[in-house]
Amino acid sequence: MTHEPPSGDEPRLPINPQVPHPARIYDYLLGGKDHYAADRSAAEETIRRAPQVRASARANRAWMLRAARYLARQGVRQFLDVGTGIPTSPNLHEAAQQVSPDCRVVYADNDPVVLAHARALLSSSPEGRTAYIQADLRRPEEILGAPELWATLNRDRPVALVLSAVLHFVRDEEEPGRIVAAFRDALPPGSYLALSHTTNDIRPRQAADAAAVYGERRAAALMVPRPLHEVKALFDGFDVVEPGVVQLPHWHPEGPVRPRLLDEVWLYGGVGRLGGG
Repeated sequence: MTHEPPSGDEPRLPINPQVPHPARIYDYLLGGKDHYAADRSAAEETIRRAPQVRASARANRAWMLRAARYLARQGVRQFLDVGTGIPTSPNLHEAAQQVSPDCRVVYADNDPVVLAHARALLSSSPEGRTAYIQADLRRPEEILGAPELWATLNRDRPVALVLSAVLHFVRDEEEPGRIVAAFRDALPPGSYLALSHTTNDIRPRQAADAAAVYGERRAAALMVPRPLHEVKALFDGFDVVEPGVVQLPHWHPEGPVRPRLLDEVWLYGGVGRLGGG
């Protein structure tokens, strides 16, 4: 049984339940319960056109947690997760703090439903710290200028910028490369970028059909799958670590990769390091 997003003592927010939102569609694909009828309908239509989207969503979530643990093992203690989505345990801070309890994480998202669940995002370990910013990825200056960001993170120490399955909701004319560069230029040396992105390389027609649902249903953002060379270009200025920008199951797998999974997971991902630190 599904449930509507919580009400009662949650903050009153400008939520339009008639407009599907990528964060709530993603929550549905992951088996969550925080979505409206419009989100469920859009998600089911996407599944009808491309049944692989559920496997892709699960693989992306698993990749994000692997990347968080990897970065914490590299000594990163500060994270900025933009486009975090509705909290699903374990969250990024839980994965990072598993490795080092003193990790600090700032989350940012533009869906007011995520704000309604911010308490779950702020359940840090005693040694660490978390914060939440209500802001849009397309306006990086607002995130970078938010007082919560540098009150939580030290601007002189490396930060891992996490863009997990969010840049494919930025249209070409909104310049995803410019957005990443704005964050990159504000990060201290030795910082990292962890990025995953939907692709149209594997099953182009199905990927296009699935992405079209966001336009047909007038979702809060359109989906733009991109080929490998365009995803790689988003890492401009970063030194990409091994194994490079690859299909998510191939990125530091924690067990054997089933061949079938490579046909089901239509996302690339990678981690890059900003030199100088």
